[in-house]
Amino acid sequence: MPFSTFERMVAMRYLRARRQEGFISVIAGFSFIGIFLGVAVLIVTLAVFNGFREQMITLILGVNGHLSVQSQSYSLGNYDALAARLRGLPNVVSVTPLVDGQAMVTAHTSSSGAVVKGIKPDDLKALHIISGNLVDGSLDAFDDDAVVIGYRLASQLGVTVGGQITLITPEGAVTAFGTVPRMKTYHVVAIFNVGMSLYDSTFVYMPLEAAQVYFKLPNAVSELEVRLDDPERAEAMAGRILSASGPGVRAVPWQRAQASYFNFIQLQRNLYALVVTLVIVVAAFNIISGLIMLVKDKGRDIAILRTMGATRGMIMRVFFLSGMSIGIVGTILGVVAALLFADNIEAIHRWLESATGQNLFPAEFFYLTQLPAKVEPHEVVLVVLMSLGLAFLASIYPAWRAARLDPVEALRYE
Repeated sequence: MPFSTFERMVAMRYLRARRQEGFISVIAGFSFIGIFLGVAVLIVTLAVFNGFREQMITLILGVNGHLSVQSQSYSLGNYDALAARLRGLPNVVSVTPLVDGQAMVTAHTSSSGAVVKGIKPDDLKALHIISGNLVDGSLDAFDDDAVVIGYRLASQLGVTVGGQITLITPEGAVTAFGTVPRMKTYHVVAIFNVGMSLYDSTFVYMPLEAAQVYFKLPNAVSELEVRLDDPERAEAMAGRILSASGPGVRAVPWQRAQASYFNFIQLQRNLYALVVTLVIVVAAFNIISGLIMLVKDKGRDIAILRTMGATRGMIMRVFFLSGMSIGIVGTILGVVAALLFADNIEAIHRWLESATGQNLFPAEFFYLTQLPAKVEPHEVVLVVLMSLGLAFLASIYPAWRAARLDPVEALRYE
């Protein structure tokens, strides 16, 4: 054992201060609470941002694909032949022709901006994040003038399956009286809910041929969405896809297309982690101040122990163990509390919202409808090592001062 029974007994006794030493006990208590809360909050913060990033990637890549092949101009012609060539490349799972456009969608007296995507019926059925998350309707009637919209957009417009919406785009016909906006009415055949407000409130899917007519792209598409067997290979595959596509084409991997989302998440993650780490640092300083006061208060006891045969090493280990005990117990309980909190974070989130009557996690701001959390074991290990390391450093100096105390000087005026 690195510490003898005597050293452990004295160290634990010093942590249980008597009435006249109550202030020292208060400092030790605040140090313990600071480390406990700092470790717990830091692990939960990292877990929430990990879960948020993972769920964002899952939803974004589920809807948008891993790599976008676009023409240098707006339209991409001869897309069927190009799609066939790309499907023959290794690591390519699927290639989906799309027509992208923006329009205003109206119904009754409501209106909203929308992102319109033209897609083949079979490709939409193969897009499981849409076809597998229908809350109403069916894709069997997805043809001609049919559209599929998100449930938030349907709620905002007040339409249901079987209802009608009107798409309006300013790129209309030019007349003697100016440009007349292009308008066309479509009927809703299905409503989806993918769990991301950005898509549920703005996306409208229509058949590819109908989108080509509406956006005036005969025999052309806006882009080809390429899905790979591993999304992380998108950057590496971009060059190979460009070589297979020929001149006048660019390949945009998802890391570049969605960089703003993930850079923002990473920036927030680093800032929150830094702030919470400072809580642990402050708690470590509290350990230093508490132990220094304890050494001063126990100067007579240290001198008596020395005269009874206790070595400098024993005295140093006693006070070192006192400080490390605060760090070890606070860290262990902080990890346990963080794991329990992260495992039940959505239930706690729902309970807090029902208790306060407030929307604590607005989907319009955070994009997601649920609060995710993913605990990474290596991050927990790093937090534990950092907390114990700070407690270790905070305990060394006070313990060294206690060991250097001269028994004669301590007892001179007793």
